[in-house]
Amino acid sequence: MAGGDSLAEDRTHLANKRTLLAYWRTALAFIALGAFLIKFVQTSYSLVLAFVSIAFGIILFIYGPVTYTKHKKRIIERVL
Repeated sequence: MAGGDSLAEDRTHLANKRTLLAYWRTALAFIALGAFLIKFVQTSYSLVLAFVSIAFGIILFIYGPVTYTKHKKRIIERVL
C-alpha cells in the first residue's frame, strides 16, 4: 500500500482471511446439503443433486485457499 498505511494493509489482510472463511463456510454448507439429501431423500434426482452439491463443496474448499494465497502474495507485493 502506498504511503505506508499499515492499517489499510491490515484491513486488506483481514478481508482476505474473511473471504477464505466464507469460501469454507459455503463449501461446508454444500457438503452438508449433499449429505442431508443422501441420508433423508431417496429419489434418483435428489441423489444426483446431492453428488453435485458435494462435488461443488469440495471444489470451493480447494478454490478458497488457492485464491487466498494468490491475493495474499499480491497484497504483500503491494500490487493489489
